[in-house]
Amino acid sequence: MAAMIFMAFPMAGSGQSSPLTPETLWAFGRISDPQVSPDGSLVLYGVTWYDVQENKGVRDLFVLPSAGGDPVNITNSEVSESSARWRPDGARIGFLKATDDGSQLFEMDPDGSNVRQISRIRGGITGFGYAPDMQHIFYTKRVKLLPVVQDMHPDLQKANAYIADDLMYRHWDRWHDGTFSHIFVAGYRDGELGEGKDIMEGEPWSSPLPPFGGSDQIAWSPDGRSLAYTAKKKQGKQWATSTNSNIYLYDLDSEVTENLTPFNEGYDKYPIFSPDGRLMAWESMATPGFESDKNRIMVMDLETRKYRDYSAGFDQSSSGFSWSADAGTLYFVSGIHATYQLYALDISGGQISRLTSGMHNYQSVTPAGDALIAQRMSMSMPTELFRVDLQTGNQHQLSFVNQEILDRTAMGRVEERWVTTTDDKEMLVWVIYPPGFDPEKKYPALLYCGGGPQSAVSQFFSYRWNFQIMAANDYIVVAPNRRGLPTFGQEWNDQISEDWGGQNMKDYLSAIDAVSAEPFVDNERIGAVGASYGGYSVFWLAGHHQKRFSAFISHCGLFNLESWYATTEEMFFANHDIGGAFWEVPRPHSYDFSPHLFVDRWDTPMMVIHGAKDYRVPYAEGLQAFNAAQLQGIPSRLLFFPEENHWVLQPQNGILWQREFFGWLDKWLK
Repeated sequence: MAAMIFMAFPMAGSGQSSPLTPETLWAFGRISDPQVSPDGSLVLYGVTWYDVQENKGVRDLFVLPSAGGDPVNITNSEVSESSARWRPDGARIGFLKATDDGSQLFEMDPDGSNVRQISRIRGGITGFGYAPDMQHIFYTKRVKLLPVVQDMHPDLQKANAYIADDLMYRHWDRWHDGTFSHIFVAGYRDGELGEGKDIMEGEPWSSPLPPFGGSDQIAWSPDGRSLAYTAKKKQGKQWATSTNSNIYLYDLDSEVTENLTPFNEGYDKYPIFSPDGRLMAWESMATPGFESDKNRIMVMDLETRKYRDYSAGFDQSSSGFSWSADAGTLYFVSGIHATYQLYALDISGGQISRLTSGMHNYQSVTPAGDALIAQRMSMSMPTELFRVDLQTGNQHQLSFVNQEILDRTAMGRVEERWVTTTDDKEMLVWVIYPPGFDPEKKYPALLYCGGGPQSAVSQFFSYRWNFQIMAANDYIVVAPNRRGLPTFGQEWNDQISEDWGGQNMKDYLSAIDAVSAEPFVDNERIGAVGASYGGYSVFWLAGHHQKRFSAFISHCGLFNLESWYATTEEMFFANHDIGGAFWEVPRPHSYDFSPHLFVDRWDTPMMVIHGAKDYRVPYAEGLQAFNAAQLQGIPSRLLFFPEENHWVLQPQNGILWQREFFGWLDKWLK
């Protein structure tokens, strides 16, 4: 069934003797948030290092010449520094740091000296940005607008309860506490911050968008006289059922706010002004309620308010926009064939050109003179900083945070394989081999079921769902880009909606059947693993696999679609992908794909993992699955994390997760 095979090799660590371990994953330094200096000569970035014994991480700041050279650690304390930004004149760096009254804004010289606290705002702030003329700063902080139990019953200050009269009473991993993230604008004069004005005063919604939006959803105009920001100005049920966020423009002089995108009913996010102030680009999705729609490149002329979709005819999603200094080019990241590459849009002609290629994921892009500075990762390398020459296209690695570890760590070969599906399509499947792979041996294999459901199985380096550590444990890893994943055109991405138990499940089986036909795979020792929608996939396959698998692991999987629909929080996702509520007439057929309907067919050992603070897929889904397995006498184990959410984020919990994960697989597959 394999149509074509292409080989690729790890970028670092090949041929070394030490295997990748859970402890190694937590020893890697994690690069984030690169910022190019105003003159393009330096890159400011953060590196987080974790102390497993202390069970926490600390983030330090570094600067590095953008042309290449040695990095300089400009902070080194027991407290993390975050959200670091160059002051527009390049003379100072602003950053957030924890104090006794929350995170506050500090400044320092580019060499880390002359540190000074700038803000003393009660309760702290969560983000900030300098106006280009350095006359103002915006900052974000949480504002109390809705009452909680202690406000309703002031004599019961020790009561521990929540009262709700509308939806969105909890989101991701926190219950609503009556506060919203608002944007404040304050005067700024060379290190002195004036009184802040809430430009969203009294509005019961947030900017940036929860739960993951950051200060990059807010942008100053080049003249410093207006501020564009992202918000979904809806409440309760309306918020839960809609993706209709907009870009708003606040004028500092008139104090008037204008909705720039009332014409679109889907997501509008991440505004960014051209350097001349004439244009604004932003990311936009057209389909209401569809969080994984094509991310379009929208550009508006701010004088005429006319706008254009520059990605019409470009069958890929685009993100991470950054303007060239002359405002003639928009750089961005886009996915193609389960990799993420850098692209350039010529504004005058409308042409889109691809700038990079290779088996890797670019995650960001910022111009620096005649080059681009970008973050890049692969399955065999954690994120590092790269320089891409605009004339030659050469990709030059700038940072080497993890080189010492990679040099002594064995990485397995990563292979790109194209498999023919049951409907005669070609599907990209990554196959990751154990280090020191011996084709004469027979290996157990793992089918990786991706989450999302619309999230590409790309060249990502995960610190938990890491393909190389699976391979290091002597498994052949099979990671298919089944139906419903981006980077293969919007039709391939969209097919999965309302067909969760359909073609994509056949794609999984096509992938594992193709690879298990190889003489080095032991057909009696194959497992299937996955999280979120991947966890759902495991539950579904458990009732339909026809003896292909000998072990399953499902992390935060959806088990009973009716109970999940009635307990999740972002209803727009459930309505779009499932087709609506289970009580509707006619009842959406997606509920016929609910794994709980097929537990009578379960016959294979299963581990179930869940976190108590997972409100996207509430933990009762995992308990139902574990209980069903136990009651039927199926060998099963529950791994439950009371303090984790949809993800496992604490170092010791992460190591425990890996140990239990491989302990279960080894028990049944080795």
